[in-house]
Formats: sequence, C-alpha cells, structure tokens
Amino acid sequence: MGRMGGSKHLKALTAPEFWPILRKEYKWTVKPRPGPHSASMSIPLLLIVRDVLGYALTAREARRLIAEGHFKVDGVVRRDYKFPVGFMDVIEIPKTGEVYRMLPYPVKFFKLEPIPAGEAAVKPLRIENKTTVKGGHLQLNLFDGRNVIVRVGDPRNPVEDVYETMGTLIVTIPGLGVKGYIGLGEGKIAIVVGGKAVGRVGVIKSITWGWRRESTVVTLEDARGSVFQTSLNYVYVIGEDKPLIKLPEGAWK
Repeated sequence: MGRMGGSKHLKALTAPEFWPILRKEYKWTVKPRPGPHSASMSIPLLLIVRDVLGYALTAREARRLIAEGHFKVDGVVRRDYKFPVGFMDVIEIPKTGEVYRMLPYPVKFFKLEPIPAGEAAVKPLRIENKTTVKGGHLQLNLFDGRNVIVRVGDPRNPVEDVYETMGTLIVTIPGLGVKGYIGLGEGKIAIVVGGKAVGRVGVIKSITWGWRRESTVVTLEDARGSVFQTSLNYVYVIGEDKPLIKLPEGAWK
C-alpha cells in the first residue's frame, strides 16, 4: 500500500495505490493526519473533495471548501483537509443533499456509493477487540478506531455481553448509539475489505479456523453462486437475511 514515513508530506509515488492522484505529474501529495483509520486504509478528505467528487480543481480550492465546513464525515463537519476517510464512513454534503458511503470495491479498492438520506445516520462497525474495564463493564474497540462501553449489571453474570470479536455492531452516528448486533458465522452476509477479493459480497459458507485471524480461511458464496475464499482478517459482516447498507449495483442480488 505504500509507506507513510514521518514527514509532513507524502511522496506521490509511495502513496497507497488506490489513491486517485497523478503520480507522474506531482512529486508530493497530501498526507492523512493520524485519525480513526490507518493511513494505508484511508484517503485524505482533500482527495475525496477534489479528485473523487470533483468539487475543486486545485488543492487550494479544496482546502477552502473544506475549511468553510461544506463536508461532514459520520455526521460531524470536518474542516481538516487531511482528515482520513475510510471504509463505512459516511460523507455528506448538506448544501446539495448528497450522501455517500465509502465501500470496498473490486480491483479499485474503494468506491463512494451514493446512499439514501435515511441511511446516513447508520453505520455498521466491526468489533476488532473486546476488553473488560473498571467496574466489570465491556469496552468494544471498533473498526474505525472508536470505542463503545457496554454497561454490565452484574460482572459475575454479564448477560449484556452478547458481543464477539469480528461481529458487527450497528450504531447511529455521530453519537454511537447501539442499534443492533450481527455476529460472525455461517449464513451471514459479508463484504471483503482487503486482499484479492476486495469488494466482493457473499454469504459465509464455512470458517476454517487457524492459529490467528490472518490464517483463518473463510469460504463465501456470492449472489451468482460463485464460491471464493479470503482471510478472516478481511471479512466484514453486513447483514443476516439481506445487507443492512446500500451496496454498489451488481454487488448483491
């Protein structure tokens, strides 16, 4: 994906391959600021505004539009042009009414998918890790770097603990209110967020467990009946009977 280094700027040739930039014309490009997504799995807001949505022709113009507060990410106005935008993030332009979700997409790695306004406040977030904090309550560490605390009535009998790592928490944004949960397992619908099968959507048919997440192999079947495999590390559950979010045309039946 390219190495980010410690500089304030980023050489265009070493930027992640999926960034829509002219690598041969410009030596430097904008470096994403540390934030909710890793640098190799995100794209700076400036590039979204200028190169993907086409709201600006130059970096200076894009910086001005962002500073004026025309763009929301996950329901919050972002004025930092280096803000990193990653998978499942919702980009909203209140002035035009446009709403997009950043989704993994075959070969190109990502796509800004137009979504209905009613879906703008909902975000599925994979649970990356789960820990017990003071008082016996649970802390769920989520895909976009944020955390949710689940209050437990009795630490000796935590009936509220229905959550497992690699399951998906359905939250409202920007407040992170919990709306639901879908566990990882056979029969669940998932989208692939990395590797050669990036962007493919399928029903989980089986999971062959390895020592680690990376070595665990998941077999999925897409809507056309094609079977494919990927590492558990790339599997992101998005539904039970049907996907909870709008997907690119052709990604699902």
